Amino acid sequence: MLRRDVLKSLAALAAVPSASFAEEPGLQLGDAQPFDASTVRARAVALAEADYTPRPLIPESWRNLTYDQYRKIWFDGRNALWEGSLRPQRVDVFPPGLYFPQAVEINVVENGAARPLAFDMGVFDSTDKFPDVEIDATLGYSGLRLRAELEQAGIFQEYAVFQGASYFRGIGTGETYGLSARGLALKTGDPMGEEFPDFTAFWLETPQPGSGSVVLHALLDSPSCTGAYRFDIAHGDTLRMAVSAEIFARTDMDHVGIAPLTSMFLFDETMRQRFDDFRPAVHDSDGLLIHNGAGETIWRPLANPLTLQISAFSDNNPRGFGLMQRPREFRDYADLEALYHSRPSLWITPQEDWGQGSVTLVEIPADLEIYDNIVAYWRPSEPILAGQSHQMSYLMDWGDDPTPKADMPLRVLGTAIGGRPEGGKVVTIDFEDGALVPDDLSRLDIILRGSDGTLSDGLVQRNPETNGPRLAFTFQAGEARYIEFRAQLRLDGTPLSEVWLYRWTAG
Repeated sequence: MLRRDVLKSLAALAAVPSASFAEEPGLQLGDAQPFDASTVRARAVALAEADYTPRPLIPESWRNLTYDQYRKIWFDGRNALWEGSLRPQRVDVFPPGLYFPQAVEINVVENGAARPLAFDMGVFDSTDKFPDVEIDATLGYSGLRLRAELEQAGIFQEYAVFQGASYFRGIGTGETYGLSARGLALKTGDPMGEEFPDFTAFWLETPQPGSGSVVLHALLDSPSCTGAYRFDIAHGDTLRMAVSAEIFARTDMDHVGIAPLTSMFLFDETMRQRFDDFRPAVHDSDGLLIHNGAGETIWRPLANPLTLQISAFSDNNPRGFGLMQRPREFRDYADLEALYHSRPSLWITPQEDWGQGSVTLVEIPADLEIYDNIVAYWRPSEPILAGQSHQMSYLMDWGDDPTPKADMPLRVLGTAIGGRPEGGKVVTIDFEDGALVPDDLSRLDIILRGSDGTLSDGLVQRNPETNGPRLAFTFQAGEARYIEFRAQLRLDGTPLSEVWLYRWTAG
């Protein structure tokens, strides 16, 4: 699991007031080198043909910073790239150190030339509690933050951050950072351990005045592969990233995660009894949504299991998948600080046929909300062999509910599970209301299955708060340690609701 509190705090540092100082050096650009559409790919190919060489570590005084010390230094927004210009973006950089022990190369592209951002302590501000640190040639920035005029002219608010391994985060206008994405996942959940590729270099294209988007190129490197990435990023109520990438294998790779998403799920009404907490739920995402190649819409509520849990949803040419945050009212979480109700969902739309594979969900036990314990990605069935390359492109939509709306079935609004005085468990599944929901709910067909135990037939009633149907059923697990459930509402033989899938585990 990954510590997520430091990543959350980085976004908050933008609001820390800067102390005044006599000189404002700004971000300094180095010597120009030619750059075109083939530059990043050529570097990735050359790297893949050589043995993997880790980047040098920054000085130990930076790597040994404590969490509290690292928070004592921050970027001064007056030094942002393109500050004071007519460019529609502002770019901040992050200091190295703590969880970021290696520098990332950052370049600015304009008129066919790329110029690197030179490391400069003068672009940061700090308190007197920040310790003395060594400055040498290994230093560089650890990542970047994008800002634009989202809600008010002249006010540049952040909407995306790229920092740490191949991690990045985005938000729609007015939202709060939540789940993350990665360039690539390798061997997630494998017994021998996961491999974390790094974005080792970025190239940021200079946007034209009036443009609502920005182009960011990235070079990925790891022991198993290299990669060339392009992100076309357009901010708005829903933030859209169009991603195109090519992976070059150094070794045979049989466990590759395409478009990986990382989130946090601590508890909700399916397991409320395990946590003594004043809040009714704590999570960045509450479900995995899949539009599969067969035309089904599948909703899988997330879980915080007692042991590692991996689920694979086999598919051919998926239409899309994502981690969703569906409860959107403050009362759903009652958290004035974390603001879980304003965290984005993230939807992946493949831009070509991805063939055979599976949407894979990894759920890791967690006892605190500082850990990202949920991972979802597309895993191709065919391995990528050493010397081969693999191309892919997809859209990433970050927002309140960025999924396609046309011809979609009734959504699952929530799931609750609890014990019964007479033994066994009761499960309730609330669906939204819709134009096709009949006044007479007895017309609905209930499709309900369990892989083990004994189930009741199920009962559909109208929820007076949502006005939508609620399906309730009971089950006795008996000796079963886990049960796979599947439920759906149909009308006249036609699917009316999403397919609800759930894995119940004992304990």
